[in-house]
Amino acid sequence: MRAEASIAAWGMLRVILICCGDMSSILLIVVLSSALVWAAITDVRWGKIPNVITLPLAGLGLAIHVGANGYQGLLFSLQGFGLGFGLLIIFYALGGMGAGDVKLFGAVGAIIGPNDVFVAFLITACLGGLYAIGLMVFTWGLSSTAERVKVILTTWLVARIFTTPPPMDHRQPKLRYGLVIGLGTLCSQAWRWLAPIQL
Repeated sequence: MRAEASIAAWGMLRVILICCGDMSSILLIVVLSSALVWAAITDVRWGKIPNVITLPLAGLGLAIHVGANGYQGLLFSLQGFGLGFGLLIIFYALGGMGAGDVKLFGAVGAIIGPNDVFVAFLITACLGGLYAIGLMVFTWGLSSTAERVKVILTTWLVARIFTTPPPMDHRQPKLRYGLVIGLGTLCSQAWRWLAPIQL
């Protein structure tokens, strides 16, 4: 009886999602935006992005895409998750960000798919660079930050080694990439939705 009820519920969800088309897209963007704001707040305030945000977000993206498009939706969502997760796992392995950031970007990919998550990654990378430099200037001052950036770039260009010089003082900037991931993702989606509009 339970199996029949769950199959019937799944079938009804599929019919609703197929009939509503754009409504499911709007629902996903509203849920994604809410989750990104929540993740940014928890990351800035406590320095963590909890699984209670990332895992349900990824699951919802997967369920809605499978419900609307079946096997193609499953592939779309899994490819987006894999690409989003894969793009940031390298930075996590190098110690540049936390596991919550990686899981959040994977969940973003599960909702917006592989093409859009790559665009979101590019925008997030640009915003993240500006954010990191701005935070370094705020923490260490302009001249100290310029010297550090010069050392990093020179070392990279000459020796092809990425290294950071030790800080002049013990204050370390606290980078909160949940905020940047949220901004980059929302900018990419705004661009996607507004691009067809001809002025």
